[in-house]
Amino acid sequence: MNFGVPANKKLILFDGVCNLCNSSVQYAIRHDKNNLFLFTALQSNIGQNIIEHYNIDTSKIDSILLYTPEKGIQYKSTAALKVAWQLRFPINLLAIFLIVPNFIRNWVYDFIAKNRYKWYGRKESCMVPTLELKSKFLD
Repeated sequence: MNFGVPANKKLILFDGVCNLCNSSVQYAIRHDKNNLFLFTALQSNIGQNIIEHYNIDTSKIDSILLYTPEKGIQYKSTAALKVAWQLRFPINLLAIFLIVPNFIRNWVYDFIAKNRYKWYGRKESCMVPTLELKSKFLD
C-alpha cells in the first residue's frame, strides 16, 4: 500500500499542531535539495490511515514518521536522521548519528518530543500550506 506516495518520493508525517514540528517541516521544505519529500500531518486522513495500517501507538510515537513505499515506516530518531541525510549541508551531517544505537538516540528524541509543547508551544489547528507549497502536501 503506498497511500498515494509516488515511488520516487518520501512522505514526512508530522504533528500538525506542534510549533517545533512545523518549523522543522518549513526547514525541510527550504533545504530539500532533490525535491524528494512530501508532507502530511499525523492528524490528516492519510496520516491516520498510515497510523492505523502500521498499528502505531500514538501515545509512544507522536511527532515524526517517515514513510516510503518501498521501505514502509520509520520513526523517532531514525526518521529524523534519515530526513536530515537528504537535506543540504550542514544539516545532512547529523546523519552520522545513525551509528549511535537506537536506544540512545531514541532516549534523546523522546526527551525532546515529550517537552516540545512546553518548550516551543502548540497551535490550535494544523498549518495550512500556501498555494505555492500545496503540491508538497498530501491530504
